[in-house]
Amino acid sequence: MKSRSPWVSLGLVLAGGVALAAGPHQLRADLTGFEEVPPISTTGSGHLRLQIFPDNNAIHYELSYSGLEADATQSHIHFGQMSVNGGISVFLCSNLGNGPAGTQACPARSGTISGMITPASVIGPAVQGISVGEFAALLDALRSDVAYVNVHSTQWTGGEIRGQIGTGRHGNRD
Repeated sequence: MKSRSPWVSLGLVLAGGVALAAGPHQLRADLTGFEEVPPISTTGSGHLRLQIFPDNNAIHYELSYSGLEADATQSHIHFGQMSVNGGISVFLCSNLGNGPAGTQACPARSGTISGMITPASVIGPAVQGISVGEFAALLDALRSDVAYVNVHSTQWTGGEIRGQIGTGRHGNRD
């Protein structure tokens, strides 16, 4: 069997890397009460997985949480860095009837939801420079580690659990 030159092997490795790089980009966040601002002492916890598709036109999400001390009211992706509150960019679920048309209901104290985020899902926050439908700005925020997810409850109306997406010890890139 004839061996390949090191340059051919390097080319195959680089070509494989390009194929992988073109695949979906995944982000995640672990949610705890300690990440809320101010921190919350709660038994609740959760996990978010985001998969950004290569065409940058959609994001698949899966949010799971459990142990909430009160029923969930809503969950969002917010535009804000670690330890800072920011405006809502995307509704993931709501039991308050305040989300855009088609927003699914949140499981009460534990459960899993999933869905797609598209340009039509982006609601802002305009006061922070993200206009309705501005999907590229949401992608920039996610890739720049300045977005977080949280789950609000009837007891903790400002948010019971939260996780920074893609940064720090609770947000990690796959």
